[in-house]
Amino acid sequence: MSMIVIRFNKSRGMYGRGTADHVWRVFEDGKEYVFRNVKINVNSWGEKTGEDWSIVCKGLLAIDRDTSTAIINQEVAP
Repeated sequence: MSMIVIRFNKSRGMYGRGTADHVWRVFEDGKEYVFRNVKINVNSWGEKTGEDWSIVCKGLLAIDRDTSTAIINQEVAP
């Protein structure tokens, strides 16, 4: 299970920051992704991260590349 941080993409549409539709920045284990959509299926909370506020949660990040959606689910026990 990873700590996932979600922030609004204030630089969307700029070079290397996705299109104007890529409104979410998602950070997992030090890696950043940009998405058009986010679906959070776990408990989440607001937290100040640096100068900005973010949505934070613990879960597993799945990526739907067809819809550019970050899907955060609960870890499933083996």
